[in-house]
Amino acid sequence: MTGQTRSVERHCDVAIIGGSAAGLAAGLQLGRQRRSVIVIDAGEPRNAPAAHMHSYLGHEGIAPDQLLEIAREEVRSYGTEILTTQAMDVTRGEDGRFRVALTSGGTIIARRILAATGLVDELPDIDGLGRHWGSDVIHCPFCHGYEARDQRIVQIITHPMGLHTAGLFRQLSEQLTLVLHDGVTINDPAVLALRSAGVSIVDAHVQRIVDDETGRLTAVELTDSTRIAADAVVIGTRFSVRDAPFVSLDITTTPHPSGLGDVVETNPSGET
Repeated sequence: MTGQTRSVERHCDVAIIGGSAAGLAAGLQLGRQRRSVIVIDAGEPRNAPAAHMHSYLGHEGIAPDQLLEIAREEVRSYGTEILTTQAMDVTRGEDGRFRVALTSGGTIIARRILAATGLVDELPDIDGLGRHWGSDVIHCPFCHGYEARDQRIVQIITHPMGLHTAGLFRQLSEQLTLVLHDGVTINDPAVLALRSAGVSIVDAHVQRIVDDETGRLTAVELTDSTRIAADAVVIGTRFSVRDAPFVSLDITTTPHPSGLGDVVETNPSGET
């Protein structure tokens, strides 16, 4: 059943906070193990801006919300409940059980909590990126790179990790330009290797994404007003953990080794 909770306490073995692909996959497995499970879905999946998802075997090119519809039906078939609401706060009682306060009212009492809230992508402060994020502005060569094949691709480098995907985008298009916006110097060995492979390198800062009168992305504009024609823009995001519901449990995040964001440390079993 999908719906809102009433102002009562409900009990289950496992409360899964987050109802996108990871949370629903967990709900499916736990349901098949005959555990009582409630999935709490705020309806904010990370891939919401994307119209299609790729490289997902058996569902190539499907819309993200269409996949979720299929997954919810499968999960419910094993008795797992899905609530359309948001977890505000998670606390742990003296009996060891967790209490999940919901924005819709009511509380879930669970023996275990599975956190599947995911990440938030933080875009660099460049005007216009957000308007095209998930369509003409992409970050992953495997998710949406094929759709930009043979086009004029401008990759804005804001962190050394951005260079790791540049070679993959070069494989997809010979019209690749790298703009060294921040975090990488023109003499970086990886930059020199890309230049020797025929990639155009521009050492400058980007100030905005340029659209035409129809709203279609057409160029990247630098701080000196120079424009680089583009059909697609590649940008690396930084990520932050959706940890707000778990603050009361004193769960803290630590920097990821890549320097691109924070993660929650767990033991080999995945427990905090």
